[in-house]
Amino acid sequence: MKKIYAILVVFGMLLLVVSASAIAQDEAAEEEPQVTTLNEEETEEVTVEEEVVAMEEEPQERSTLHKQIKAKFIEGGASFMGFILLCLIFGLALAIERIIYLSLATTNTDKLLEKIEDALESGGVEAAKEVCRNTRGPVASIFYQGLDRIDHGIDVVEKSIISYGSVQTGLLEKNLSWISLFISIAPMLGFMGTVIGMIMAFESIQQHGDVNASIVAGPIGVALITTASGLIVAVVLQLFYNYLITKIDGIVNNMEDASISLIDLLIKYNLKK
Repeated sequence: MKKIYAILVVFGMLLLVVSASAIAQDEAAEEEPQVTTLNEEETEEVTVEEEVVAMEEEPQERSTLHKQIKAKFIEGGASFMGFILLCLIFGLALAIERIIYLSLATTNTDKLLEKIEDALESGGVEAAKEVCRNTRGPVASIFYQGLDRIDHGIDVVEKSIISYGSVQTGLLEKNLSWISLFISIAPMLGFMGTVIGMIMAFESIQQHGDVNASIVAGPIGVALITTASGLIVAVVLQLFYNYLITKIDGIVNNMEDASISLIDLLIKYNLKK
């Protein structure tokens, strides 16, 4: 799973670099003056009216959502918007890694208990342990720890299952604290950018000596972009976080129910011996 996490992080960083380069290219393309090639016979200069007509004839499809997002990203400031984007990338990378891990950790406990019961009846404890070794997921690992200590009594088996169940629960909840951290940091960075934008707006008022809506509207509008971006990132990561918490609770409940069934199965097995 560490390899999967590393791959996701590298992919996120590459995505960030590609997005930044695309933004730089778009800015360079917008700043590059358009050169009009004239024939030798046509030496007249292009009038202002012709330029206006040419601009009106351009397709409106250029103003796509993607370009609007990049424009807002630039208006919000590369410093704060870049940190907010990093929170989104790292948060999503951790969330995707946890989703993959939890999907692999999900086990059909009823089928696993049936296999263990058949193995105990046919081959004994060693056969049941072999079933656990060949099954993926935390439930099978907990069962293996319990079966490995069956010779020490049911009380020891129960304590072993409880202790190792806590370890597996900790592994399931790994990296959730980092996702929660990014959920908290993203809005804070947005609010910080807004505060700095408000300070710039008041400095503009001080320089001009009067309160004019046109003077403060620009800086305040730009400042609010960072807040909106931080809140959007927090909402997206919060959805993933809640999904992961629900998934983990379901796996833990299955672990507890299956552990109780395993203890009952081992008690029945010992009575038959």
